[in-house]
Amino acid sequence: MGTPAFAAPSLRLLAKLHEVAEVVTQPDRPAGRGGRLQAPPVKQAALELRLPVYQPAGIRRREACERIARHRPDAIAVVGYGQMIPKRIRDLAPHGCVNVHSSLLPKYRGAAPVNWAVARGETRTGVTTMRIVKEIDAGDILLARETEIGPHETASAVNRRLALMGAELLSETLERLAAGTLRPVPQDHAAATRAPLLRREDGLVDWSLPAQSIYDRLRGFDPWPGIHTYFRGKRLRIRAAKPAAAAPGRPGRLRSARRELSVDCGAGRLVLEQVQLEGRKSISALDFARGFRPAPEEVLGNG
Repeated sequence: MGTPAFAAPSLRLLAKLHEVAEVVTQPDRPAGRGGRLQAPPVKQAALELRLPVYQPAGIRRREACERIARHRPDAIAVVGYGQMIPKRIRDLAPHGCVNVHSSLLPKYRGAAPVNWAVARGETRTGVTTMRIVKEIDAGDILLARETEIGPHETASAVNRRLALMGAELLSETLERLAAGTLRPVPQDHAAATRAPLLRREDGLVDWSLPAQSIYDRLRGFDPWPGIHTYFRGKRLRIRAAKPAAAAPGRPGRLRSARRELSVDCGAGRLVLEQVQLEGRKSISALDFARGFRPAPEEVLGNG
């Protein structure tokens, strides 16, 4: 059971090593300007592997449970499926529903663990396999694997690495469950942190934060929602930037120099490299400065 691109490596590896009775994924959704229906990445992978695909509108419906039950699964692997799985399905398989989560639980429970880990400046993350229970990402831990987050690595890049790690960890988990050599470990719920679904407003820059924190959010909110501010009443998306040291200044104040456009932050400054003004194409920050000629002491605002 899975839907996004993150889940595709897990499906491909399981198809090599196990009998995959059926792939359950979300329904096709409209995408792009034309609104044409687009199959989720897991469905595309399943069709390439010539595996049967089931796309119920609601996994809680009786017919969905009855269909899955007919397979008499030994285990149900779940990777980013996107719907809450009811108890009657969780209880179908002897080894239960085994979930791959892209964080080191109990940290970053929720829909966007990689994004928030990078956005909050974490230097390490990982993948965890766990039992699915009623509470979100709160089940017993089966296995975990850790990795570093590079100082300039984006959430997209980390996510791609974790997808491959998660596939390997899921395969190992299933093998050890079948062999009876895996002992689940309860999570420390008191140490849990949250990684909620991203919203567009999460990308609004607070210039009172340190430049490093803003840069971490730029990396973490890649590819969406990105980070943005406002320039002369219009939304300005910051597509590329880097932190730099600076004497204290007014947060949000633009500094335009011959070879650099930067913004004062709560600590340090953010050197802008690529920006995109609302309704326009993405351009270099220097071209932006030459075209719009920021006034001395001009401040980027919040709309």
